[in-house]
Amino acid sequence: MTPDVSIVIPTYNRLWSLPRAIDSCRNTTCKTEIIVVDDCSTDDTWEWLQRHPEIISYRHSINWGQTWAINKGTDLATGKYIKILGSDDFLAPGIIDAQFQEAESTMADIVISRCDAYEEETGKITVNPDAGPWEDFMAVQLGRSYGSHIIAMMFKTELLRKVPHRPDYSLRDDRLVMLELALHYPKIAYHKGCGAYWVHHKDQMQGNYHGMKSVVANWQHLNIFKKIIGELQKRKELTPQRIDAVCDNLWNLAHWVAKTHLKEGQDIVKWIYQLKPNFKIPNSGLQGLLFNNLGFKSTEKILRLRRTLLGIES
Repeated sequence: MTPDVSIVIPTYNRLWSLPRAIDSCRNTTCKTEIIVVDDCSTDDTWEWLQRHPEIISYRHSINWGQTWAINKGTDLATGKYIKILGSDDFLAPGIIDAQFQEAESTMADIVISRCDAYEEETGKITVNPDAGPWEDFMAVQLGRSYGSHIIAMMFKTELLRKVPHRPDYSLRDDRLVMLELALHYPKIAYHKGCGAYWVHHKDQMQGNYHGMKSVVANWQHLNIFKKIIGELQKRKELTPQRIDAVCDNLWNLAHWVAKTHLKEGQDIVKWIYQLKPNFKIPNSGLQGLLFNNLGFKSTEKILRLRRTLLGIES
């Protein structure tokens, strides 16, 4: 029978957490299928999957990366709705049925719950604010407020297939997907409570962006905003609320970029003031005083010198 919900789990060398992720998808009332795409793991992931024929499994012959694995899983999915789950994360009990019922009763394209943080080493859980309801989904995804996480959402399959994960933005692919989805003006429904647990651990991808990878991540982040803001300007849909959201986000990005590329950081600041001439620097304390009195370039030079003296890695 055609499943109601497909759960797509990309994985690479995560056998230590994959069984937990899969177990969190079981015991549903609605009809589900679990799809695991092994991105050429070098541990025993594939061998373990072969011992579980109830799981739809696919293995890449080359390690292409998470974006490729998610796209392959989405292609294989046959459910009316899709959930995407990292193999080091896990779902809250009962959330698949709850979000499915919400989607069916409201005819929503996306059902959103909050995503809580889970510390792998200690088991500590940090509870985040409940998601929504939001007046402007696009403004939230541009960075106006806490926007939950893709693993705590359920998507109508026909919508998600219009917005594939993009390998050329693989270090910021979740952000781009959510912004591209927002451009389709999906119907949103909210289910209160925790939808999933985003697990924090020492091998987490986002925690290991250093050196060149950090530079690439910042470049991808900037270009995502350029493309989305450009599209909103073309549509004449760049509202003051959306400008506020993106300028706050761009200010933080300018600081990250300036750690290694000062001129490019200055260019981002110039863009901020083009978008919002009355932009107020959000920093407080000593940094706020420096930015307001010495300007961005001089302050970033001082901060760079301080990092050098303290031996702090950029």
